[in-house]
Amino acid sequence: MSLQNLGWTPELGAAFAALREEGLEPGRVAREDRGRYRVLGAAGERTAELSGRLRHDATTRDRLPSVGDWVALKATSGDLAIVTALLPRRSAFARKVAGETTEVQIVAANVDTVFIVVGLDQDFNLRRVERYLTAAWESGASPVVVLNKADLTDDVAARTAEVEAVGQGVPVLPVSAITTEGLDVLDRWLGRGQTVALLGSSGVGKSTLLNALLGETRQATGAVRETDSRGRHTTTRRELIALPGGALLIDTPGMRELQLWGDESGVEQAFPDVASLAADCRFRDCGHDQEPGCAVQAALGDGSLEAARFESWRKLQRELRWLEVRQDARARAEEVAKWKAITKSMKHHPKAHRWR
Repeated sequence: MSLQNLGWTPELGAAFAALREEGLEPGRVAREDRGRYRVLGAAGERTAELSGRLRHDATTRDRLPSVGDWVALKATSGDLAIVTALLPRRSAFARKVAGETTEVQIVAANVDTVFIVVGLDQDFNLRRVERYLTAAWESGASPVVVLNKADLTDDVAARTAEVEAVGQGVPVLPVSAITTEGLDVLDRWLGRGQTVALLGSSGVGKSTLLNALLGETRQATGAVRETDSRGRHTTTRRELIALPGGALLIDTPGMRELQLWGDESGVEQAFPDVASLAADCRFRDCGHDQEPGCAVQAALGDGSLEAARFESWRKLQRELRWLEVRQDARARAEEVAKWKAITKSMKHHPKAHRWR
C-alpha cells in the first residue's frame, strides 16, 4: 500500500523532510498491543516499539502515538523497528480518561470524518448524540451521524428528523448493517486515502457495520440486552483497517461514557442555535437565568428553543469549565513539583555549596 493510500499528504511530507534526511521512514500506526505497535508503511507492515527518548519526553499520554498517528521509524538489525518521533496531528478525537484522573486519551488521530453510530432501538438518546457531536467538532474532523438498526423501527423518518434538529446541518443517514440497506450512501466519505473513525456507545452495531463495509466477518458481534439495548464490548482494541474501496476505517470499542476534553469551541459548533441566541443577550456575561434582555430565555418562553437542548448545552459547558479548572490545578501542582525537584538536586550538588 502506498503512503498516499494510507492518507499521506503534502503537509506531512514537508513535516517529515528533515527526518527523511536522517534515514528514517514514515509509517502509520494501525494498532497498539501491550506497548508495541503495528505500523503500516510503503514497505508493508512493521512491528515497532518506542525509543527510550520518545517515551521519556512524553510528559502526557497524548504525546505518545495512537491509532491513526504518523510516526518516524528507524530500522534495526532485528525484527523490531524503533519509533523515534510523532508527526503533528491534523485532527484528533480525544476524551478525558474515565474516573477522577485529569488526563486525555486520544481515541483516533488524523481522521477526516467521524461516523457517530447511533442505534435506532431502546438505547436511542438525543443528549448522547449532542455529546458525541461536541467531541467530534472539537477533534477537527467532520461528523456524520449514522442511524443504525433502521430495520428495527417504524419511526425512521421521525428519528431522523429529531437527530437532524440537534445536528444543525450535520448529515444524518439511516442504515441497517444487518440488511445493508442505505450503506451505499456512506461511500461519499469512504474515498481512497480517506480516514473515517467509527465511534459510538456499546451495542449500537459498530462491529456489524464494519463487517458489512468490509464484505466479510472480521469483527465479532454480540447480542444486546432486551431491556435497554445496551451491549457488551465485542471490539477490545482500536484498529485502523483498510476497506476494499481504499478508505481507512478506525474501529473503536464501544464507550460506556464519553467525558469531554478541550475548550468550549466544540460546544459552540454543536449548538450554533444556542450560541447565536446567547450572543443576542443584552448583557455579555448573561447567565441565561433571570437577567433582563436574555434572548435565550425569550426563546425558551416562545418554544423556539427546547428546554432539554438548552440544559444539555449548559451541562456540557459546565463540564468543560470544570475540566479547565482541574487542568489549571494540575499544571500548578506539576510546576511546584518540578521546582522542588530542582531545588533538592541543587542542594545535593557539590558545586552548590560554593554559593553558601
